Amino acid sequence: MRAYFKKYILHFKRPGGTSRGVLHTKETYFLFLEDGHKKGVGECGLFRGLSADDRLDYEEKMQWVCNNIHLGKEALLKQVYDLPSIQFGVEQVFLSLKSEDMFQLFPSDFTKGKAAIPINGLIWMGSEDFMKEQIAQKLEEGFTTLKLKIGAIDFETELRLLKSIRKQFTSDEVEIRVDANGAFSPKEVLEKLKRLSEYQLHSIEQPIKAGHWEEMAELCTETPLPIALDEELIGIFNLPEKEKLLSTIKPQYIILKPSLIGGFSGSNEWIALAEKYNIDWWITSALESNIGLNAIAQYTYSLNINMPQGLGTGGLFTNNIDSPSEVHKGYLHYNPQKQWNLHI
Repeated sequence: MRAYFKKYILHFKRPGGTSRGVLHTKETYFLFLEDGHKKGVGECGLFRGLSADDRLDYEEKMQWVCNNIHLGKEALLKQVYDLPSIQFGVEQVFLSLKSEDMFQLFPSDFTKGKAAIPINGLIWMGSEDFMKEQIAQKLEEGFTTLKLKIGAIDFETELRLLKSIRKQFTSDEVEIRVDANGAFSPKEVLEKLKRLSEYQLHSIEQPIKAGHWEEMAELCTETPLPIALDEELIGIFNLPEKEKLLSTIKPQYIILKPSLIGGFSGSNEWIALAEKYNIDWWITSALESNIGLNAIAQYTYSLNINMPQGLGTGGLFTNNIDSPSEVHKGYLHYNPQKQWNLHI
């Protein structure tokens, strides 16, 4: 067996605004594995500034994995337990190598084109006009669940945007999720959640910064709006600590980003614990290319999901990998008639 990796820079079609800043590019790594005539590929979706494995020795660790690929998947996963995006790439590449089709990791009705995954339409932060434009476009495209990034522009402006949606659509017609990326301070957050709850929102992601477990636990008890943990899960590697987090905070939801929490195995651990504590969950991509997004989508479908997932990021980049993924009327489809083009 031979393994190697390639770094790849994805370019946004339009800058993506979040409360952590504006994104113009997204760095990622592809991991390749060859065994005779067979080839596998996986994506190590490093997210600078957010991933627990945003480290100076990241490429050194990638090279170590390539040099020691003969150890096999399980041994490698143990060695990179604190490098979640590399864990995910390793899981993908071994599944890819074993598969008859290197891109079909979890064959199903989804990969046959017979079923689709409901997804939310993502609204990036920006000026009021820009956000209005995005909202109108997503509604026109047939999305019935919208996710708005909030917390970077004026709060009153954000409330106006929510009010404008609710003037047109009830909560039964259009579900609204908001993502604050930890933008609110513990002192102001409860009042802001009360005001947001007037617009019949589905949930808010990470209203305060990660790491403040006691404040978040109190907030989850008092909140008028369901809270979903997102960044809070990043950097928690062992099972007892995961359980401690969920049993302490008791959120209404958790959001699973496989590239940030240790791939399929990390996600499975969080799901088992969430179900133990009656916490709902959904899965979201973390700006991977279509390689990683494809793996996440196939895995997600295998879990018999029933609510919209956060998997609508495939169309964000000018130089994404050509894939069979298509979005129609708020659903992610896999079109087996379309070909992959791994042009890297």
